[in-house]
Amino acid sequence: MGRPVAVIVGATSKWQADGRNTKLIHGQGIDDSDLPVGIRWGVGGAIAQKFAAEGYLTVLTTRTAANAAPLAAAIRAQGGEALVVELDLVSDASIAAAFDRIRAEAGDPEVLIYNAGYLEGRDLPPEKELLEHVPVSILDTGLAIAGRGPFLVAQQVLPAMRKAGRGSFLFSNNSKSLRGTKRRTGESLYYPRTLMRALAQVLTEEYSEHGVHVANVVIDGTIDSPGTRLLPKAKQRPETILNPVKIAEAFWYLHTQDPSCWTHELQLTPFAVTPSH
Repeated sequence: MGRPVAVIVGATSKWQADGRNTKLIHGQGIDDSDLPVGIRWGVGGAIAQKFAAEGYLTVLTTRTAANAAPLAAAIRAQGGEALVVELDLVSDASIAAAFDRIRAEAGDPEVLIYNAGYLEGRDLPPEKELLEHVPVSILDTGLAIAGRGPFLVAQQVLPAMRKAGRGSFLFSNNSKSLRGTKRRTGESLYYPRTLMRALAQVLTEEYSEHGVHVANVVIDGTIDSPGTRLLPKAKQRPETILNPVKIAEAFWYLHTQDPSCWTHELQLTPFAVTPSH
């Protein structure tokens, strides 16, 4: 328990070599053995490696522990410390049990990075783009991951941060959080991401005065990972793809900012594309 604790909720990626989206798009898992270790697990994995390298005990949450085992092994090989904890964001009991274990085995988190994602909606065909065709189960998942999940996670970690007078609660979000936009073929149902951004704004107003830094990070584009780098657009225009290692550096920057000039929303956009708005 000697090291400060950073919890990454959603430490693994649906675009990692054996991720759900990789298998959905490519029909199977892929070989990532020739890829840099920093990008193999997307944003969550890169953030975990960054904070571990800075001396934090990184807690990797995932629905199934086996998903994060290779990432944990990589962190330990780099000299860092990692703890894998199973957490299912659609289950109140799972969230509570996960944080009970984190507090018991690691301690109260100094940093919480909410990086949970979902792919529900991506497999709807072109003729079902309109809201009238979207099953309510897909909406329920989006609301659970983007709204209810971070609300419950915040309730688990913010009291201790408030009492300590310090801490960071950082949201990994996307450009769909900036305003309501139509769901296009192949996209997840991202309307609920606006709720996540609103929650970040609320928590900023409520907890900044107690020394807790809350920020919404808008990751504006496709993130490099084993699955995404095989997509045609990534091969044709690699300059439009975000480097997860550099995204992780942005999260570290936010966590280490002086309280006199905190950033509460940060948008990361590749130089070659127009920023979303």
